Amino acid sequence: MEYSPDFKKNFATAYLAEEYERLEREASESLSSAGGDPELMRLAKDDEDRARARQADILSEIEQILAKGKEEEQSAPPVSVVMELRAGAGGDEAAIFARDLKEMYQKYAERRGWKTRIIDDLTLEIVGADVYDALRYETGVHRVQRVPATEKTGRIHTSTASIAVLPIRIKSNVEINPADIEIEFSRSGGAGGQNVNKVETAVRLIHKPTGIDVRSSSERSQLANREKAMQILSAKLEQLQEEKEAREHAAERKAQIGTGDRSEKIRTYNYLQDRVTDHRLQESWHNLPKIMAGGIDDIVEALFARQRDEASLASAA
Repeated sequence: MEYSPDFKKNFATAYLAEEYERLEREASESLSSAGGDPELMRLAKDDEDRARARQADILSEIEQILAKGKEEEQSAPPVSVVMELRAGAGGDEAAIFARDLKEMYQKYAERRGWKTRIIDDLTLEIVGADVYDALRYETGVHRVQRVPATEKTGRIHTSTASIAVLPIRIKSNVEINPADIEIEFSRSGGAGGQNVNKVETAVRLIHKPTGIDVRSSSERSQLANREKAMQILSAKLEQLQEEKEAREHAAERKAQIGTGDRSEKIRTYNYLQDRVTDHRLQESWHNLPKIMAGGIDDIVEALFARQRDEASLASAA
């Protein structure tokens, strides 16, 4: 490992970096002051050897501190989540349902004291303590059965929307090759006449190997939107890898609520029967107006309890 002045910018390694540079100065000054005297040169050389040995120890300490910091960053809980909602089967009614779900999660986040922000249309960022633990099991297909407001014959429609919950970590566990990314810029959406519409601040990233594309338009600058889009892309690639591993090892995993796959049907919202059913738990809750107003606490807690119980059984086996 080579020394870098950047070590002084890290509070965990700054004191070691300063000591490294002090030893460098002392060794240099000792050699300079020895002049041509053989005895002084010998003593100066001894001092330099001791300084170099201590510097090598310092670099080893710095390397260990940085490695530990990186490990802690990667194992740290997500700082936020991005919920990506998409309309599924059902045409316009599916799009309406997707928006209803987005509002439900926004209201739930408000109840929990979390911050929310619209990243792009049906993409929502939620920031708060334990947010990933609470919402991680919302990934999958949500189905609604109701009579749309535009339906004149009273016929019940069944529509779907899919949700992906992406954890946003301080440090991503995936490496992305810049050559694999195609970038497009456009004007952000918003009310007409706003400055946000006059500048191409919205960013769209396309990951060529997977075809995944991400758009961010919530930030004020192109750079900030690009950074946000990169965070989301990293989270999507992590999720893709986790889904692949879950499918490969599903038979071996006992502590698992579903696969975490966006294509898995997890819940039905039946308006005529005033009932929400989670198919993984095979359990139902009533009072849909309350639930759609963000009152999903009981469902979230039931999912968390099931996962905790299954994890305990798996570790005891």
